Amino acid sequence: MPELPEVETIKLGLQKYLVGYRIEKVDVRLPKIFQGDPKDVEGAKIIGVRRFGKGLVIDLDNNYSIAIHIKLTGQLIYRGPETKDVKQSPKVGGTLPNKWTHVIFKLKTQSVRQAQGKNSKVKTTTQYAHLYYDDLRQFGWIKIVKSSKLKDLSFFRDLGPEPPVTTSIGVKPLTPELFRKIVKSSNTPIKPLIMDQKRIGGIGNIYANDGLFDAGIDPRRSAKQITEKEAKKLYNSLLKVLKAGFKYKGASELNFVNVLGEEGKYQEHSLVYGRQGQQCKKCSGTIKKIFFAGRGTYYCPACQK
Repeated sequence: MPELPEVETIKLGLQKYLVGYRIEKVDVRLPKIFQGDPKDVEGAKIIGVRRFGKGLVIDLDNNYSIAIHIKLTGQLIYRGPETKDVKQSPKVGGTLPNKWTHVIFKLKTQSVRQAQGKNSKVKTTTQYAHLYYDDLRQFGWIKIVKSSKLKDLSFFRDLGPEPPVTTSIGVKPLTPELFRKIVKSSNTPIKPLIMDQKRIGGIGNIYANDGLFDAGIDPRRSAKQITEKEAKKLYNSLLKVLKAGFKYKGASELNFVNVLGEEGKYQEHSLVYGRQGQQCKKCSGTIKKIFFAGRGTYYCPACQK
């Protein structure tokens, strides 16, 4: 599932390309993914994009917002005049729209320019674009909600503090002290604990694996067994791997692409995730993969204690 670096990458792309457009029409092709009345956002102007953990919010000038969670295989792909030469990844699934396209936002913007000269006329330029929501597994969702009621949605209401590796307005930052308290207050094994979105927002399987490896902590250890020194190291390690995720524009080992349909590169630089059977980057040991707490878990038995 896309995690904090991947969703932040999408957010930045949406900010760059969508702000200023009006939503002319919403074409809902798979109703189970879409909640709310499309008419509440049709005609409204996009004024901003925010991220909360793994969730996205597109804010409109009519006091409505579009809340989105792409879940496991969702993709938000922008197509406009400036993207005609962009080469998209095969992960997109072909020319848009395609059989995996479930919602289409038809966008329109106009610019007015006063021509020079005594008898000049005002020139209006209209530009059209589309935002496509594709989802192979159909786990994601799009919800239309009044902006003032956004926090009434359970996902946003229950979201825990998130690691402060980027600016996210309205999100409580995960400080070292708060992280230590979360760790010391639970008997849960450390890996599922740091992936629990109600405890800590934004961390998923990829960066949990790599953060625990960097900190030298066995993912199966009880959180209460983590010493204060280890908790501090793990906190810094999580920030380190999340920042690396931003640097490489996310991981695309599954379906993740940015808003132009391009792949990220973090999977080429991961520490242990996806590297079962390979030599450990710290020692001569071999990376092992086990299934733990319902997820594929990668670790080095020699390095992680």
